[in-house]
Amino acid sequence: MLIARRADTRARADFATWKMMAKLNGLSALPPEAQEFLESYKNLLARMSEGEASEATIAAIYKAYYAEMGGAGTPPDVRPRPAEPAADNVTAFRRPAPKPKKSVSFGAATFAGTQKRPLPVALIFVCLVVVYVGIRLYWR
Repeated sequence: MLIARRADTRARADFATWKMMAKLNGLSALPPEAQEFLESYKNLLARMSEGEASEATIAAIYKAYYAEMGGAGTPPDVRPRPAEPAADNVTAFRRPAPKPKKSVSFGAATFAGTQKRPLPVALIFVCLVVVYVGIRLYWR
């Protein structure tokens, strides 16, 4: 069953890749085996719908890959549920819009309430001196 799953996954991925390469006029760059499968896909398109032709071609590729990967006998049915047409859901990649940088001055940040007001360095120094003096007096 592991070989069958791998063969099915590879068949679906390869078919989607080959179909996209054919749409982008890269058919000549594909291996001869891929070109044969795409030619049979075009012949099936003349007789049936796109989804059925895709599934039939993927099934043929799956059988070839199953035998190639060492599967014996008839390949088991990996996908019993009806599948969706392959490679029709490809969308163009778009970069997300850059996030605006927050360069807010100290005075504006206090009104906006997004940042806490930083403790002044002098106040921290005074607190350290008080703690130091308190410890010195306690030990005497």
